[in-house]
Amino acid sequence: MTNYICIHSHLYQPPRENPWLERIEIQDSAYPYHDWNMRISAECYGPNAASRILDDKGRITQIVNNYEKISFNFGPTLLDWLQRHSSETYKKILAADQASLQSRAGNGNAIAQAYNHMIMPLANRRDKITQVMWGISSFQKHFNRAPQGMWLPETAVDLETLEILADQDIKYTILAPNQAKRIRPLGTLKWKNVENGSIDTRHPYLIQLPCGGSIAIFFYNGHIAHEIAFGGLLASGDTLAKKILADLPPASPQKAHLIHIATDGETFGHHHRYGDMALAYAIDYLEKNNDVKITNYGEYLSLHPPVYEVQIHFNSSWSCVHGVERWRSDCGCNTGHNNSWNQAWRSPLRESLDWLRYKLIQIFREYADKLFSDPWAARNHYIDILHDRSQEDKNTFLKTHGKNNLTEEQQQRAWMLLEMQRNAMLMYTSCGWFFDEISGIEPVQILNYAARAIELARDISGEDSMEDIFLEHLAQATSNIEGMGTGADIYRKFVLPSKVSLQKVVAHAVLSSFFANTDENVQLGCFTLTRKDSIRLTVKNACVAVGRLDVDCTVTESSESFVYAAIQQSLHDFKCAVRLYSELPPLFPGSPDSHKEGDALARLAAKINDAFSQKGIAEVLKTMDTFFDDTRYSLKDIFRDEQQQLLNIIIHDGLDTIEKTFEQAYQTTSFLMGLMESLGHRVPSNFKTAAEIALKREIVKILESNTIDVVQLDSLLQEIDSWNIHLDEEWLKNLLERRISIEAALFRQDSGISTLRRMNEFLTALFLFSSKTNLWEMQNIFYDVMNAKFQLANKNAETNDTEARSWLDEFLQLGHKLFLNMEELAKNLPGDHGTDVGCSEEKQVVGGDALQQSQTPSEKKTMKRC
Repeated sequence: MTNYICIHSHLYQPPRENPWLERIEIQDSAYPYHDWNMRISAECYGPNAASRILDDKGRITQIVNNYEKISFNFGPTLLDWLQRHSSETYKKILAADQASLQSRAGNGNAIAQAYNHMIMPLANRRDKITQVMWGISSFQKHFNRAPQGMWLPETAVDLETLEILADQDIKYTILAPNQAKRIRPLGTLKWKNVENGSIDTRHPYLIQLPCGGSIAIFFYNGHIAHEIAFGGLLASGDTLAKKILADLPPASPQKAHLIHIATDGETFGHHHRYGDMALAYAIDYLEKNNDVKITNYGEYLSLHPPVYEVQIHFNSSWSCVHGVERWRSDCGCNTGHNNSWNQAWRSPLRESLDWLRYKLIQIFREYADKLFSDPWAARNHYIDILHDRSQEDKNTFLKTHGKNNLTEEQQQRAWMLLEMQRNAMLMYTSCGWFFDEISGIEPVQILNYAARAIELARDISGEDSMEDIFLEHLAQATSNIEGMGTGADIYRKFVLPSKVSLQKVVAHAVLSSFFANTDENVQLGCFTLTRKDSIRLTVKNACVAVGRLDVDCTVTESSESFVYAAIQQSLHDFKCAVRLYSELPPLFPGSPDSHKEGDALARLAAKINDAFSQKGIAEVLKTMDTFFDDTRYSLKDIFRDEQQQLLNIIIHDGLDTIEKTFEQAYQTTSFLMGLMESLGHRVPSNFKTAAEIALKREIVKILESNTIDVVQLDSLLQEIDSWNIHLDEEWLKNLLERRISIEAALFRQDSGISTLRRMNEFLTALFLFSSKTNLWEMQNIFYDVMNAKFQLANKNAETNDTEARSWLDEFLQLGHKLFLNMEELAKNLPGDHGTDVGCSEEKQVVGGDALQQSQTPSEKKTMKRC
């Protein structure tokens, strides 16, 4: 029988959204990316969807979708994020699963995951059920089929969780070898002890459950998995493949063995750079071996069902030798980076959240019983609304789960209750305990979810003391970092400023409108803002805005109308006041029209207009003090993304003025400085500063023009070299990659001959720089175009079609410049195409690393286009 190989990739990031805005805010620690999802997607998830196999010259011979070959699970919240923010990678993940269904007899590579990576043995039964049901529903939404298997977060397992999996028709899960306790052949009585990881991992096992059901368990090869994650196996795809083969016994007519590995998917590219390429090469190597077959768990299970029964260690996991203590105690498991620290904070953090969960359950039971026919069933199916918050879906949901004739207020309360419960589960995301310090971004994130749940509970029940009691519990958790204090201090320092009130949303929208064009309807996270009335006055450098905004929350369906007044006194000096429109006092008490719709706002605007035009800013501020409370919003209250945008505008405007002065100085003195240098005199250092600034501005102008003048650019770089100026590497890389992104977008839209000529000219210019630039996206697009157009163009060129020949010449030239081995790629195209990519003409192209590359002119070499 043929032996089988399965590589499983567990791909997961914790939910990172601000729970009030429902969007991820900028995370400085992920620089140069916006946030950690963006960074890891660029380093891992995307590269695995288009991984390179290289020849001995570093040229690409294949671009492969690793997800077509491996078993994998994506965390549901991560997959939702990829769908919204990395659509090309998302599409390739779905396409890979569809391809595996075709190649593996209807057994797809993708499996499900419990929803938000909660440690299941530490969860109550209702949370376990919801986590499994939400995980299945999310899987069905994305992959359009039911899952066969489910990944348990941290492979943490207990009997109740397995029974829930079986009850939801999950066929198998994956565990670490140390989680097995004893085994026996099915139908026999005598057990064999396999503790300490001695279980034979080369076939599946069956657990007989007390409920009468059963579920298959695959115990992955722990030794190889460890070497992949923490050893040096990913340094070479060849070494990885041979290591896997070495663990397989010779093929046997009686038995088909399975070598399978499970590890964090982020290992392949994020933890180990180019790990995706080692994986791609290893899979290609293994597929060429006739004695083995690459498979997934579903296919292998359908062909070779378990013949052994197993009992496991319950309350165990793959990343804590103490069971599941890493997520509730100072068990000694940590990252190993801070040896003097302790994790005694884990217990009070867990206990604080457990206390809160109990309080939230009480509130849910009390209020949800009045709104839902079965509150817990409503929660289990709330995932349908998380997938699509359209009004139609909400109406259908309430018709199914809500009691008859709910008022608008009751409907809002229903959504608030379900959101409260969603946040109550998100606050148990495992990363909150995994690392070393309670002030880290992961514990702070789960405390954000706790704070949102508390706020919703207060709005529902009117109970004001919950947060104070919660903080008393958190005060028992102590940070390892001097000055951070306790969990309560961390909550006050990092969580409270993250809270978003409707007033703050309005203030943000108003202040943002001073520096960004805004429509009448603005979407801000989960809020929709509608501008009802707006008056703007400008005198010299000051600007005043008065108006009304309606705010609707798409999550809870709550809505309010606000009136605002704001003033901008300089580029960065803003003040804004906000209050409920219904509470705006009449300007002329006793007037019959004083409370007429719009009248109070109009009179306020008129009064501020008079104050502004006649008496100035001081009178405007006095008027604002009269009609608004003492709260004033400023630049610090703008949400972080837009705050950075505004600061960049302010900084850019200021720097641009300075740089123009330096540019003018360089233009007027460069000849004189050149003369000084030619006569052997020392050129002043401040002149070199002016030269660097001026010449960098010229580079920007060239690279931002529609057509790049290669001759002018080359001359400019020679001038830079002549003054011995070293361009800042990060500045240059960012500049070039911005232009690459634009060119890639144009290439994706149009691959006609004019675009190919433009691309070839652009790459000629790009290779004048010494900075390494990422051509990954361009190479992917080229590969897609080649698969779609190359064969037909080549066939037409053979019939002396002049247009096709010209297109083919430009296309081949571009392929070589993108470091693709065109001969090998052409051979791998489907069908009998007889492609000739040879040519007697020599072209200037660049050799080197096919991932991130460019060379200086001196490093260029002449290569035949073949």
